[in-house]
Amino acid sequence: MASCVEELHFSHIHIPVTIDQMIPVLPAGPIPAVHGSRLYLSNLDNMIGARVFTPTVYFYKSNYMSSNRKPVTKTLCDALSRVLVPYYPLSGRLREASNGKLEVFFGQEQGALMVEAHSDMGLAELGDLAVPNPTWAPLNYRFPNEEPYKVLDMPLIIAQVTLFACGGFSLGLRLCHCICDGIGAMQFLAAWAATAKTGTLVTNPEPCWDREFFQPRNPPTIKYRHPEFMRIEEGSSLTMSLWKSKPVQKCYKVSQQFQAQLKSLAQPNDMLGCSTFDAMAAHVWRSWVKALDVKPVDYELRLTFSVNARPKLKNPPLKQGFYGNVVCVACGTSPVNNLIKGSLSETSRLVREARLSISEEYVRSTVDYMEIDRPSRLEFGGKLSITQWTRFSLYESADFGWGRPSYAGPIDLTPTPQVCVFLPDGNAECSGAT
Repeated sequence: MASCVEELHFSHIHIPVTIDQMIPVLPAGPIPAVHGSRLYLSNLDNMIGARVFTPTVYFYKSNYMSSNRKPVTKTLCDALSRVLVPYYPLSGRLREASNGKLEVFFGQEQGALMVEAHSDMGLAELGDLAVPNPTWAPLNYRFPNEEPYKVLDMPLIIAQVTLFACGGFSLGLRLCHCICDGIGAMQFLAAWAATAKTGTLVTNPEPCWDREFFQPRNPPTIKYRHPEFMRIEEGSSLTMSLWKSKPVQKCYKVSQQFQAQLKSLAQPNDMLGCSTFDAMAAHVWRSWVKALDVKPVDYELRLTFSVNARPKLKNPPLKQGFYGNVVCVACGTSPVNNLIKGSLSETSRLVREARLSISEEYVRSTVDYMEIDRPSRLEFGGKLSITQWTRFSLYESADFGWGRPSYAGPIDLTPTPQVCVFLPDGNAECSGAT
């Protein structure tokens, strides 16, 4: 099985980037919002983990218009302007209401931001474009002295086109997570790309805002403990081990053969079975805990991961085209000793139970929990978090007319050493990297 897991290496490089122009992009036509308008954001949009920008980058090796590169930026700006009419909330700004919740506000500052830049390097000098690389950070625009986690009064779409000397280019995209979850972001990206490719507005499905769908109940009714949000004082050696070991980012390509074998080994002794995600998450969780030698062995650790709750909502169902946050955080718990000495199948069962615990009622309970006790900080004590991108149509959604990108995804897999990311692979033969 070991031969089916390949460590991928990324180059530590310096990318000189020169910003050439900053282009505000406004909706191309009338929108149903006037100066002073406000839009409600749900409690799921207001999760503390959603108050971030999600940075991604897309590389295109095409030498399209290599003698006159301006059409690349113009094509993207024109298409974005058209798409911002049906996706008009993305042209507003976030602000805090009197109750501390975020809302979308339409004031004097409007529109998305497009940044055009160039580099004297060629794409070939960036190393392996199949491997996420934190040194690609200059390809995602950040404002001078921008504070970490700043989302208020910021453009909700920040895009940077970097034109390389070889004729290729990259699109660095920062999209505010408060407005879109991963699936919603792919819906928006696909509309933008299809509009650029065809030269006419394409939205399929039609975007739906409807954040009031997740209004809390009156009175709020919390039916679950919600350990995913509970603050747990670090009572183990975990945090100290991470601090002392100074972990480094690693990326591995995991073959379908390995995943199939792991899934076979991870099957619990019941009739329900487990998914590939259950098996992979269990394997990573156990390996992570063993490598860190966490003490004491009776300490209760957590594994958290996001679950797309769209299929759970049936009474009533969510409208097609909804692009807001519809994720719930699943949480599995286990003593250290069980993870180390127990079987893979036992751990995969814990992951499966956490995943299947996300029901329609759990979603409503989450909304109500946050209405009463909204977490104000991210909690990393005693846990590993896994982020799954394998179901996102990153490559398929990002064909703006120049073909599929050679790489599509995040630049940094480990914003903290307690986060693991499962990514799709750009090649059809491979199903993911962790």
